[in-house]
Amino acid sequence: MDEDFLHTCLFFTTNRLSRLITKMAEEEFAPTGLTPMYGYLIRLVNNTPGISQKELAEKLSIAASTLTRFIDKLEGKQLVERKVQGKTVLVYPTPKGTELETEIRKASKRLHQRYCEILGEETAVLLSQNLEITSDQLEK
Repeated sequence: MDEDFLHTCLFFTTNRLSRLITKMAEEEFAPTGLTPMYGYLIRLVNNTPGISQKELAEKLSIAASTLTRFIDKLEGKQLVERKVQGKTVLVYPTPKGTELETEIRKASKRLHQRYCEILGEETAVLLSQNLEITSDQLEK
């Protein structure tokens, strides 16, 4: 068939996977009132108070401008705060952001359990590892 190429196309298959896992993540993070990306950002900030915006962008694999928008939104919700130190912008959790840590961890755990139930633990781990390796290779 003419559409067979879609099943062997990395672009198509990874986008499909991305849409499916994003939907699952959004459902699991809904009780936190945050998107999964905001939840993971807050988790990083809670675990490393005073983390630089540059380091956050690198850890989350997003552009600095995207991170700035995310932090603007989280500051508006009073979940994080920025402090300028020379030319570096550092991000700290607020008490309100720290309070969300338990719920964020629960959401993350529910997501992990959900896809492991479907894929199996071993497949889920291997898939994550292979995607990480592949992403690193494509970035070079």
